[in-house]
This record gives sequence, C-alpha cells and structure tokens, in this order.
Amino acid sequence: MRRRKFIEHAAMASSAVLLGQTAIADSGKAVKKELYEWREYEFKFRGNQNLLHDYLEKSLIPALNKFGVKTVGVFKEISKTEPVKVYVLIAYPSFEEYLSINTNIKKDHDFIKSSAAWNQVPAEKPVYNRISTSLLLAFDGLPSVKVPAKESRIFELRTYEGYNEDAVSRKIKMFNEEEFPIFYKTKLTPVFFGEAIAGANLPCLTYMITFKNMEERDKNWEAFLADADWKRISADTKYANTVSNIRRVFLEPLPYSQV
Repeated sequence: MRRRKFIEHAAMASSAVLLGQTAIADSGKAVKKELYEWREYEFKFRGNQNLLHDYLEKSLIPALNKFGVKTVGVFKEISKTEPVKVYVLIAYPSFEEYLSINTNIKKDHDFIKSSAAWNQVPAEKPVYNRISTSLLLAFDGLPSVKVPAKESRIFELRTYEGYNEDAVSRKIKMFNEEEFPIFYKTKLTPVFFGEAIAGANLPCLTYMITFKNMEERDKNWEAFLADADWKRISADTKYANTVSNIRRVFLEPLPYSQV
C-alpha cells in the first residue's frame, strides 16, 4: 500500500513539473540567459604574470571557445594596486552548459597538452595567492553580453549589495522594468548585468558598463543622475533601500581579451 501511494505521488509530482514547463514554453516568456563566471586572480608578489597570460590566451580561452563559449573577457585595473589582479569574465550560454563545457574541457586532448606548462608550475614558485570566483545569472532585460567595438575603452565594474535578498530582487526589477532605457539614453553602455548566485558579498548584483575614457564616464553619469525619469523612479517607495553598499573598480582590457 505504501509503495503504491509513493509511486502515485511521484507520478503526480512529475506531471506537475511537466505541465509547468509546458506552460512556461507556451507563454513565450522563457528567456535563455547566460551564466557569467567572474574570476579574480590575485598575483603572488613577484609571481610570473606571463605564465597566467600564456595559459589564458593560448590554452583556456581557445578551449572555452571550442566548446561553446563565445565571449571571454580579460582585464586589469587601470590604477596600480597591490596585490596585482587580473579579472576574467567567462560568458557561458546557460547554467546547464556551464557544467557540460567544464566537463568537456577537462577531457580535451588539446587543452591538456596546451595547459601542461601551467600545471607544472613548481610549488616553490606560485603564480598567484588565490582565485576568487563568482557566478552570476544574467538579467531578463539583458540576457547576454554586449561586446563593445574593438577600440580604446575603459570598463566600470559595479557591485550593488543589498541588506537582504528582497532588496536585491527589487533592484533587479528596477533595472529590468525601468532603468535600462535610461542607461541607453544617457550612454551608460551596458556590457553585462548579473545576479550573484555564488561568491562573495551576497546578496548582491554586479554589472559592467563601458566608456571611451574617464571624461566620458563622468559626463554620462552626470546626465544619468540629472535625468527626469531617473529622478522619478529613484523616488518611488517600492525601490526604497535596495542598495546598502556599492563597490566599483575601473578596468581596461588586455590585448587578447574578447571583450
């Protein structure tokens, strides 16, 4: 009797899931969103930075491209900081493909061969202190990376922390439903927007915008803050207290970056 009821309940649950998936598909509202892996390599003092760049340019990025990742960005900070960091953006087509792509890369003969020098770095000469990684799910309003023109550019990476999960959800809603048109109007040109699902400083969201230079950046942010639509929505009580802390860093792409 118990076994029969268990089977019945399992069948009902499976049917409900299938019905839900069908409803989403039929509604036309399902959006395939990219998954972003954001890495920060913190170099060891006097660590051989060229070893990392060779690995990224000649081994990891070609392997990622081979298995379906179209866009990998590699950046350094504009200002000189200690310890030195290199930032890597990997745009996977979806969360599911993040898992399959990484599985396939680890078994790929070309990747294994090209990454041999990286894997043989001696313990007494480490390249980095640590790698910090965040996983970010793209926003509905910007489901994939927007790669800017290949010209001299700077990038501003901003992370908005919220005091709880609801605050971040409301800020994401604000972007999706209200802010994106203002960003485009005032030329705060988006590269990616993502909700952090794993990593540091949770709950939070992270986004990247791009400019030709710092002068353009300052001018366009002034235009955004003066915009009538921004003033209206920023005063809306449903978006109150959505951001408790802002972190930002200014970056420039390395020569082999695909962003």
